[in-house]
Amino acid sequence: MFKGFKEFLMRGNVIDLAVAVVMGTAFTAVVTSVTKGVVNPLLAVFGSQNELGLGVQLIASKPATFIQVGPIITAFINFFVVAAVLYFVLMLPMKTIKNRFGTTKAAEPTETELLIEIRDLLAERHDAVRAQRAADHAIENDPELDTSLRR
Repeated sequence: MFKGFKEFLMRGNVIDLAVAVVMGTAFTAVVTSVTKGVVNPLLAVFGSQNELGLGVQLIASKPATFIQVGPIITAFINFFVVAAVLYFVLMLPMKTIKNRFGTTKAAEPTETELLIEIRDLLAERHDAVRAQRAADHAIENDPELDTSLRR
């Protein structure tokens, strides 16, 4: 039981996933800090004069009705930066390493290809049986052919 669990954990995909989660979590904190410290102030420049930032005030007398656009933009920036870094730092090098050093298996035939091969073999067998029967029939009907084949 533990051997199977150990094999499962030692598979490359599980280890890759664990590394990606840890790296993604750590890098997300860095990107969030940068966007809060740099991007949000830049977005506030385009917003209103109050300290709410970039967004829309639905009811002027109620500050709770302010719809913030800045955090949404920040979330998209976080997502794209983290995804790009994980791809270029983890996934692309791993793919290159696998292509360079990995063993490539020969492509296994598809079900259709196997069925075509079986059909062709059966057709060849059928043709061989038909030819043998024709030869046997010719020998039975032509006594001279029978004696010439026995020599």
